[in-house]
Amino acid sequence: MRWEELSTPCYVVNEKKLKDNLKILQQLERETGCHVLLAQKAFSMYALYPMIGSYISGTTASGLYEARLGYEEMGKENHVFAPAYKTEDMAELVNICDHIVFNSATQYRKHRETIARHNSGVSGSGDTAQKVAALRTAAGTRESAASQTAVPSRRPQKVSIGLRVNPECSTQEGHAIYDPCATGSRLGVTLAALMEEFPEGLPGDIEGLHFHTLCEQDADDLEKTFLAFEEKFKPYLTNVKWINFGGGHHITRRGYQLERLKKLISYVKDTYHVEVYLEPGEAVAFYAGYLVTEVQDIVKNDIEILILDASAACHMPDVLEMPYRPPLRDGYDAGEKAYNYRLSSMTCLAGDVIGDYSFEHPVKIGDRLVFEDMAIYSMVKNNTFNGMPLPAIALAKEDGSVELVKEFGYVDFKSRLS
Repeated sequence: MRWEELSTPCYVVNEKKLKDNLKILQQLERETGCHVLLAQKAFSMYALYPMIGSYISGTTASGLYEARLGYEEMGKENHVFAPAYKTEDMAELVNICDHIVFNSATQYRKHRETIARHNSGVSGSGDTAQKVAALRTAAGTRESAASQTAVPSRRPQKVSIGLRVNPECSTQEGHAIYDPCATGSRLGVTLAALMEEFPEGLPGDIEGLHFHTLCEQDADDLEKTFLAFEEKFKPYLTNVKWINFGGGHHITRRGYQLERLKKLISYVKDTYHVEVYLEPGEAVAFYAGYLVTEVQDIVKNDIEILILDASAACHMPDVLEMPYRPPLRDGYDAGEKAYNYRLSSMTCLAGDVIGDYSFEHPVKIGDRLVFEDMAIYSMVKNNTFNGMPLPAIALAKEDGSVELVKEFGYVDFKSRLS
């Protein structure tokens, strides 16, 4: 298939750019001995998991379904963190995850016996798929036949318990919605709370500490965060086996302070004799994807407004949530070029506006526009508000061809409702 033959709207992932990003992350692992995990909350195109897994150590999840996806489709290291876990979910997570990170001492105490029972039995033989199936039945989980993907057989692993902490060191300005160190944050245990819960030190079964405070940031902010973390939690670092730096690291962005990151990782490993984990999501698929859309109409009301078959609200929600103005191929800032337009959508939401752009040439109905950096936080967050179709997913291969990976239709819309 050629690019021009794609139906719109369509997400297109660039295979070469994805591999370029992965090579940087792979080299980071080789040079420092750290473990890099794909944060699936940013990019979950599981058709590419086998390829991604050939470069990095594994996946990390924000809940049961992401954990299942990483286990089933990549099958390497599989970590999970969530603010809270249901009892029935934990019964399954212990069979498919290597690291389980808790957000509070209360959650740790609630689930520690489930993990202990699992860990005491992993030396025995048994088929993980059978165990998980039995646990689902016992828990009375209700799943459609389509969702009951066969879990691959894999020898059960011991689960390493971690605790997420809050260094109380904010390195972001604005966008508190993405700042885990913002005032009143629910994410991570503060030093005061940790000392109250564990005044004699961490329990012996807590093997790691996790912090995640960054969002699209460089190594200097990570270093500042680590120094705050080290100052506050140093008495606890002598008893752990690993430290997880979380995500938000823009490692594959041009100009990122990669050498600074390597030095920090080496310092941590040499000083505390621990394994180091990083969980980038954006860095894996940074600028490795597009959203292709077609102009359906042009409305005039003070400014010319392009009606697209792609939607900010449905297909790239971060445009409204952050908010931000997505990069557009051959598009410029409003007023920079001669022809100015507001880009909007076919939904009935008045605020479904992508942004104002200018062009060197007039835009016509039927023209195709290409939004860039659309592999991340797009497919994972899209929705069918107003009955808007979900964009197809395609792969632009290194040989120049385009492979249509998946299409969606009315059944996908209807199946989310009842």
